[in-house]
Amino acid sequence: MRDSKKILDAWDAYSDEHTDLDGWPHDDHAYGLRAGQRDADTAEAFELLRYGARHLLATAETQLAQLPENTVQSRWVYQLGVLHTALDRLDALHEQWLTTRDALPFTAKPGTADFDDALAEHHAESWSYLDDWATHGNVVREINSAARKAPSPLAPTPARTPVRRSAARK
Repeated sequence: MRDSKKILDAWDAYSDEHTDLDGWPHDDHAYGLRAGQRDADTAEAFELLRYGARHLLATAETQLAQLPENTVQSRWVYQLGVLHTALDRLDALHEQWLTTRDALPFTAKPGTADFDDALAEHHAESWSYLDDWATHGNVVREINSAARKAPSPLAPTPARTPVRRSAARK
């Protein structure tokens, strides 16, 4: 998630420098190439997380349900929902990519226009959902941190010591 955030920050800096005040690129071709690189880099960064993402979300939801109410940030439920939706879309787009890849001509290999164009389109379609993970993914860490700091529901509550009154007071 950190790599994705760095990629997004680098993109924002590039975009700010290479667009006019209305947001139009100075050079459409160069801007499009850089956007394609952003999409590919973000997809690559997410691959490290993809296969464990559902487990991370399930763990965060379990932890969130067990946290004392006064330690819960109201945005966490919303952010977990965004991550779930994004992951569902990414999974569907990945299946779509596999179908597209399998339908490419036999000669379409990485480095050929047929393959690279189809992959670039897949990355472009996936980018906004990957951006959701870059933007909201830190919620998993925040919930885990809160859960680690929260008192365990299994720990016994310390017994209260009765207050003793002094003998001088009668």
